[in-house]
Amino acid sequence: MTATGGQGLLPAVITQIIDIKNAENSTSMEDLDYSFPSQDYSDFPVVCNKESNRQFRRWFIPVFYTIICLLGVAGNLLVIATVFYFKRLKNMTDVYLLNLSFADLLFALSLPFWAGNSMAEWVLGLFVCKAMHSIYKVSFYSSMFFLSLISVDRYFAIARAVSTHGLRSKAVFVSKVSSTLSWVLALICSLPEMLYTNISNNTCSPFSTTNDQLRVGFQASQIVLGFCFPLLFMSFCYTCIIRTLCHARGFERNKAIKVILAVVVVFLVSQVPYNIVLFWTTVVIGSGGTKICSYDNSLLFATDITQYVAFLRCCLNPFVYAFIGTKFRLDVLKLLKDFGCMSQERFYRYTCGRRRSSAGLDTETTTSFAPKFTLPSSKDLAMD
Repeated sequence: MTATGGQGLLPAVITQIIDIKNAENSTSMEDLDYSFPSQDYSDFPVVCNKESNRQFRRWFIPVFYTIICLLGVAGNLLVIATVFYFKRLKNMTDVYLLNLSFADLLFALSLPFWAGNSMAEWVLGLFVCKAMHSIYKVSFYSSMFFLSLISVDRYFAIARAVSTHGLRSKAVFVSKVSSTLSWVLALICSLPEMLYTNISNNTCSPFSTTNDQLRVGFQASQIVLGFCFPLLFMSFCYTCIIRTLCHARGFERNKAIKVILAVVVVFLVSQVPYNIVLFWTTVVIGSGGTKICSYDNSLLFATDITQYVAFLRCCLNPFVYAFIGTKFRLDVLKLLKDFGCMSQERFYRYTCGRRRSSAGLDTETTTSFAPKFTLPSSKDLAMD
């Protein structure tokens, strides 16, 4: 091979290599494969949108909780003032009604904090957080216990009047001791939640997460102690009372039965819906929660609405257990007249007709263990 031939071959090889590179670079973008491996997102958690529930709470809680708070404070303060002004602590029912009013008053006073905690971030610190939750729980349990004691008191006063006649002199003492024990028992039932109450995610709550098993235990305890036991006591006592009244005669029997039915209906209507929703929520949480966002939001709506109906109890109790009684109602009117909230003419105009129609019924309240050899009047059942 000559030098000239070698020199001519090298440029030809180089030219061929450059042509190959240019051909590779001229490949269209459509011929390139930009596909990536497919990713499975099914295992990633999906955040449930609860904005509709938040908007509902922004107007629902302030309006209706304010109504409950104002009515509860006004009604229970009126009962407390009437009891002390006329020195009505003469029997077991008076003592229980006074303690029930104090419990409902504390419950009503805790509602503004409860509402603020449900709507916005908690900014009042850990001490106020624990205090608010403790007052709420103690007042809740104690009010339920006093409702049970009132039913037991009415049972002994009517269905077992003759057999308990010997305990008449000890009635007030027994009521004070049982009231003290009720407050202590309410405090004991509330202790676990008091200890665990903390500020978590800017919210005052004893629960750290939605699926916390601790929440299951607390809610189950509340259902059993705050609803099932009082319901059993009231069902047994008022059933026995109605059975006793059915053996009596006269118009007063029918009035007394209506009073008992009113007491039972108010309790059932206010407490049953909320406790059913609370029970089902506890079951859902205990099973690990739900992944259906719409179902979760429906439970939140149901909890808010039924809880509001249950909270109505604190402002309805004064009307059902106190103001329904003839003598207690007259004492309230006297109190309003004495403090200048009612004119003398209006007072006599309102009470004159009622006194004529119930002249034989407006006697002093007998003790709860006083024997009833005749038919108990509706006034006795109305906690006079």
